[in-house]
Amino acid sequence: MNHDHDPVFDPTDRHADRPTWGQPPSRASISVCIATYRRPDRLGHLLDDLVRQSLLPLEVVVVDNDATGSAREVVAWRRARGCPFELVYGTQPEQNIALTRNRSVALAHGSWLAFIDDDERAAPHWLADLVEAACQHAAFGQDAADAVLGPVVPLLPETAPAWIRAGDFYRWPRSRTGAIVPLNRLRFGNVLVRGALLRDRESPFDPAYGLTGGEDGELLGRLVQQGARVIWCDEAVVTEPVEASRQNLRWLMLRGLRGGQDYARHRLSGRFGRLGLAGRAGLMVRSAAQCAVALVLVPLGALLGRHRAAQALILAAANAGKVSGCAGWHYREYATTAGAAS
Repeated sequence: MNHDHDPVFDPTDRHADRPTWGQPPSRASISVCIATYRRPDRLGHLLDDLVRQSLLPLEVVVVDNDATGSAREVVAWRRARGCPFELVYGTQPEQNIALTRNRSVALAHGSWLAFIDDDERAAPHWLADLVEAACQHAAFGQDAADAVLGPVVPLLPETAPAWIRAGDFYRWPRSRTGAIVPLNRLRFGNVLVRGALLRDRESPFDPAYGLTGGEDGELLGRLVQQGARVIWCDEAVVTEPVEASRQNLRWLMLRGLRGGQDYARHRLSGRFGRLGLAGRAGLMVRSAAQCAVALVLVPLGALLGRHRAAQALILAAANAGKVSGCAGWHYREYATTAGAAS
């Protein structure tokens, strides 16, 4: 889950010597990159959405993280129906979300890369909105922002339990268009990035995060530290259906645990500033105390509804994740059959 209670740093003061990476995006310079794993129906719907974009990309790159190539038929089906852009298909047989994303970068030719998840749906103006934000919200004497993030809106089915609906567990914070995205809210799933930022290194996404997740925030955090300017576009909405397998307390607590571990890894790596031995010990002690307080709040929250108790348990899991992350243990969420590209 997100960590709004953690420190938020404004990176705008880091750009005095900001380098130039290229020109503003246009149709002829955009590749849409999709990492996929055993979601042929969802992928097919997404490809249909991309065909209907008001601003069409140069190409769409699909990289299949299923060694059996389960997405190949979907891509062939879309090609047979006609595509107004080049549709590229590649595979990454080793289950690893970072390697899969890296493969999509290697196959893409565009000077700007748009990333969208295989279970998301894009409105007709999605890509155009990202591009417009990149061009209009320039700063520091440059032509465009270096990356633009948009919201991912969860869609709960009518059959979702009442406590799931009341808890609003899947929502991510949103900002005004043009605002700098805080370091603790950096993620992929709906983003447009200058290709040069990703191509100047052999493995832009760190394979060490390939089975745990968190490779997206880690990459964007590094780019910001190197001078990249990441802004928000609130109009570029994509939607994501919340699968039945995620509508339970176990999944929510495990996602909270992983989020806490991601935060700890990023703190230890220096993403939020240098952290010495004393800082590391302080983080562990503070997180352990916050975990204990959250557990105490569970029965009190239950008096206000099951969703309140669940929120306290998720907060406890997130802080337990920080402690375990500092200790070096990481939950490998994507080493399961749930899929490496989810």
